[in-house]
Amino acid sequence: MIRLTPTSYVVLGLVESSGEATPYELKQQLAAGVGNFWSLQHAQVYGEPERLAGAGYLEEHREEGGRRRKRYRLTDSGREALAAWREENTSALSELRDPGLLKLYFGADPHTLAVAQLAAHREKLAEYERIAAAEPDPISFGPRMALEAGIGHEREWVEFWERVAEEAPNRA
Repeated sequence: MIRLTPTSYVVLGLVESSGEATPYELKQQLAAGVGNFWSLQHAQVYGEPERLAGAGYLEEHREEGGRRRKRYRLTDSGREALAAWREENTSALSELRDPGLLKLYFGADPHTLAVAQLAAHREKLAEYERIAAAEPDPISFGPRMALEAGIGHEREWVEFWERVAEEAPNRA
């Protein structure tokens, strides 16, 4: 048995939602959804399926022709592990690892930093709003709520950086 990590559960969940997938397809799914609120290195997405297959949580098979890519499917053990993980309640809070706040904390020019952060957060907010407008009705509850959380999060960051820009001491 191996220790299952958050990366393990992301991979298991993505494979479950697609039925079967290559690591590249998992990376694409990650970028289009979960990656908006849970970051993973691409190397993790490519390496974790093989690790999970070796432990019996995924079934691996190679395509017959073409590039002979590895494709993965959930096994019964994988479905059971994912179901058990979903049932575990969590009171863990999110980690805040924000490069802009880190620089602000350590004395970066607040006005210049705020301008850059505002542009980035406004762009991300617009992206989330485009996704929400394009989603088919009805979008399932979990993805819809995660998207709404992302929209709320970005709106709050826009308000915060606007306040920083307004209240920043003049460095001239």
